[in-house]
Amino acid sequence: MALPDSPSTGTAPDPGAVRRHRTLFRAASRRRNPPLRRTDITVTDEAMVRRAVKAASLGNAMEWFDFGIYSYLAVTIGHVFFPPGNETVQLLSSFATFAASFLVRPLGGMVFGPMGDRIGRKKVLALTMILMAAGTFCIGLIPSYATIGFWAPVLLLLFRLVQGFSTGGEYGGASTFIAEYAPDRRRGFWGSFLELGTLAGYVAAAGLVTVLTVLLGDQGMEDWGWRVPFLVAGPIGFVGLYLRLRLDETPAFKRLEEESSHRSAAASAHVEPSATADLKDIFRRQWPTLILCICLVGAYNITDYMLLSYMPTYLSDEMGYSETHGLLFLIGTMVVLMLLINQVGRLNDRYGRKPLLMAGMLGFLVLSVPAFLLVKQGSFVAVGSGMLMLGLSLVCLLGTMSAALPALFPTPVRYGSLAVGYNLSASLFGGTTPLVITALISVTGSDMMPAYYSMAAALVGVVSVAFMKETARRPLDGSPPSVSTPQEAALLVESRAPSPRF
Repeated sequence: MALPDSPSTGTAPDPGAVRRHRTLFRAASRRRNPPLRRTDITVTDEAMVRRAVKAASLGNAMEWFDFGIYSYLAVTIGHVFFPPGNETVQLLSSFATFAASFLVRPLGGMVFGPMGDRIGRKKVLALTMILMAAGTFCIGLIPSYATIGFWAPVLLLLFRLVQGFSTGGEYGGASTFIAEYAPDRRRGFWGSFLELGTLAGYVAAAGLVTVLTVLLGDQGMEDWGWRVPFLVAGPIGFVGLYLRLRLDETPAFKRLEEESSHRSAAASAHVEPSATADLKDIFRRQWPTLILCICLVGAYNITDYMLLSYMPTYLSDEMGYSETHGLLFLIGTMVVLMLLINQVGRLNDRYGRKPLLMAGMLGFLVLSVPAFLLVKQGSFVAVGSGMLMLGLSLVCLLGTMSAALPALFPTPVRYGSLAVGYNLSASLFGGTTPLVITALISVTGSDMMPAYYSMAAALVGVVSVAFMKETARRPLDGSPPSVSTPQEAALLVESRAPSPRF
């Protein structure tokens, strides 16, 4: 933009016009990046960040360990807990019970999410850990259908609902916890450890089930071996609870509490809003972002559960592989993803969340059919290559979502909004994925249905990512900037200082 009476016109500029123009420019610049004080900036303690990441990731690992062992033992659980006869009906019943736990996840999100915004992230995450461990442990104690008949599937469903209810507060809280502890420029890297916990939980579940199956055989697993993975969850839960109780609240939530304590006496005397009021506020004010979150999470969960939960069943039921061989393929794929996921976190810190998410969604859209055609060839190399193609697409989502999703919502309603949006989507699309794919294959007779279902989900994901705002290297909405060192804080203050007068 040329100044009035600029040199290009051949006349001298008006000094007053120059000053006015520069004053307006500086004012506009300050509106975009208002001046900062040192006290406005959170300087993170890396040791504390590491402890927070460890505690949150272990809980996430346990969640997916619980869901993983159920998925990998789906055939065995069908035999143990449901009436003998048609094996397809038993498998569908097993997956239906798996999906049922997801029906209560939104309810858990609506209870635990707003609670985490009111009383703190730490307390709610400790409570969800207790419930999750108890539900999983109790499944390992249920007598079989042959012993107590009808009550076996009823008790299985009951404890699966306990698992699902507690999980409703887990992912939203854990991802919020890490996002609010991490410095702005490294939120993707630290957030990627949450999904590293997901993969570690799946690998531990698949590894334990594989070892037990090799040692005990199919009959031994049906007799009592299936109980061991569920009973192991109890001690793991106590370890996770101990780690979470040792942590402080997140810096963002502490600052929010401080701001609340400085309100007027009249405001502080006000009755604290109920969870119902919080939910109304979330649905009324956050609904556009909730819809975006539901679409992103739906695409992400369908592709995730298709590969990490359903694939062993596909390899055994459709391809004729033994359950052990199917799990070994999956373990190999997940180990590769574990080696890559933190690098994906670094990449989305450097280049942005949207490019990595778009790469993952486009990967599933373009590569799902070629990958399943390779898997259908049946050879070791073909199956491994097909699963790795899908895995490389998935790791772009795994390493990015845990940083991208919390940044969608402002601090005062972040836990509640994310818990509601995430779990509504997980309920509708995530836990139903094995059941839907199994039913589609049964109805259509096409063993390519997993590929087509993934492609449809990925298409929704591509559109959703296109509508996202980029949040990498920026403060969380409603929270002050967060940096790693005092030197970074000083540089940030200097960069946002008002320009000297002309």
